[in-house]
Amino acid sequence: MPIKLYGNQHEILRKTKPTPVVFNKRIPNQLPAIVSALKPFKSKLATVAVESTYNWYWLVDGLMAQGYPVVLANPAAIDQYDGIKDANDLTDAAFLAHLARLDILPTGYIYPKEERPVRDLLRRRTLLVRQRTATKLSLQNMFVRQAALNINWRKIRKLTQGQRADLLGDNDCLLFVAESQIELIEVFNKRILQFEAKVLEHAELRPEYELLLSIPGVGLILALTIMLETGTIDRFKKVGDFTSYCRCVRAKKQSNGKSKGSNNSKNGNPHLAWAFVEVVHHAIRRSPQAKKFYDRKKSKRNGALATKALGAKWSKGAYYVMKRQEPFDLKRLFS
Repeated sequence: MPIKLYGNQHEILRKTKPTPVVFNKRIPNQLPAIVSALKPFKSKLATVAVESTYNWYWLVDGLMAQGYPVVLANPAAIDQYDGIKDANDLTDAAFLAHLARLDILPTGYIYPKEERPVRDLLRRRTLLVRQRTATKLSLQNMFVRQAALNINWRKIRKLTQGQRADLLGDNDCLLFVAESQIELIEVFNKRILQFEAKVLEHAELRPEYELLLSIPGVGLILALTIMLETGTIDRFKKVGDFTSYCRCVRAKKQSNGKSKGSNNSKNGNPHLAWAFVEVVHHAIRRSPQAKKFYDRKKSKRNGALATKALGAKWSKGAYYVMKRQEPFDLKRLFS
């Protein structure tokens, strides 16, 4: 854990010389060691910037419990100079300290510690669903290869063991794989239901949960996902901020009216991005207005862009549902 500290900010403003570095050292990833290193400077620290990596929980929670002014640096919004020759953890720490000193450090939301386990439990449920889907597709592909039979999971499940053996051939290895994958899918089904029950047992269902269910295409799991991944809606000042956080807007780069490529499309919440794509798939089957909008966009461009366009509309509707604490209004959305 590289740590870099600069001198007092008020002294910087009165001097023309470069800001002196008062501490620059690599510290083990252990909370007592990091707290010990920061302790002599605690009274003078204006900001402690922690990069938002996959394992920031223990460090941010530990430093906040010790009374340090912690902010979560958003690496997806930080673009370091590409021409730098020697880049490592120490230079990255120096860059974060430099941005924090200039008060231009892009920061992320520190999700409340008490609510984090339930949100992460729902994320693990999504992981199990994806693994189950991958197993189903692998099983279906085996039947396509061996028997030129495009058959879905429900039909495979209804086949007897003898019928599966006839379709897959004489080799016992293929039948063994098929039976093993079927058993694995059944285990996934059971575990996913257990995860859902555990989430509902511990989730604190806020008023916006029931209101989110009024959105066409939003069911129990998607309403939970949107509620838990959003956190408090008040952290988004404008509806465009929430739509961008859901990755429902284009990440484009333009100069003089001409396209210069694309910007960082991964800046945002991937779980909300997935949720609103799922909402769109359900909405176009249930809402004639949504289907009409989707078909019009698809005829002009393609299905992927039509899905994103409708997802952007639905994310705006979800924002106002949570912000105003009122049911979803389809007429207002398409007015």
